[in-house]
Amino acid sequence: MATMNVSLPDPLRDYVQSRIDSGQYASVSDYVRDLIRRDQTIVADEERWLKDLDASIEESLTEMAAGGGRDLDEVCDEIIADIRASADSQQH
Repeated sequence: MATMNVSLPDPLRDYVQSRIDSGQYASVSDYVRDLIRRDQTIVADEERWLKDLDASIEESLTEMAAGGGRDLDEVCDEIIADIRASADSQQH
């Protein structure tokens, strides 16, 4: 196992030590390993989300090129009309 040295300002060092003193972590190394694992999970989740988003965009572009989909302005106009109709019916 490799060793790394990390310098922390006193408030951060005290915070890490409080986490160890509370029993949540056995050592500074245990705490840092947990932070790294959490960061790896976050990065993997972000990468998966971006990959899924790219696939969704590509699918939408393919659908639009094939003549599918609807014009955004038309959809927004319909939504606004529905909201106004709903408001009008509630006033009467």
